Amino acid sequence: MPAISRDEVAHLARLSRLALTDEELDLYAGQLDSILSHVQVISQVAADVPATASPNPTTNVTRPDVVEPCLSAGEALSGAPAVDEQRFLVPQILGEGE
Repeated sequence: MPAISRDEVAHLARLSRLALTDEELDLYAGQLDSILSHVQVISQVAADVPATASPNPTTNVTRPDVVEPCLSAGEALSGAPAVDEQRFLVPQILGEGE
């Protein structure tokens, strides 16, 4: 017995406001029946497999947050082409009102 009949396809077409010819109804009924049959077979095979977001196990790969020594302001600014009051000095790109 087919999973979906021609009349059900016609009903779905009417609900979707699709104008289908008799040939299209026959064609789509066969195609939808094939798709639904395959989905039924797949759902039977995969019934005992737990749902997962990923087939691979996931682990957190980040390191613990540990306070470590860092650069001083002078060391960080040592390679800068221009410095003003312990800040990087860059050319102005916007006007006064922007």
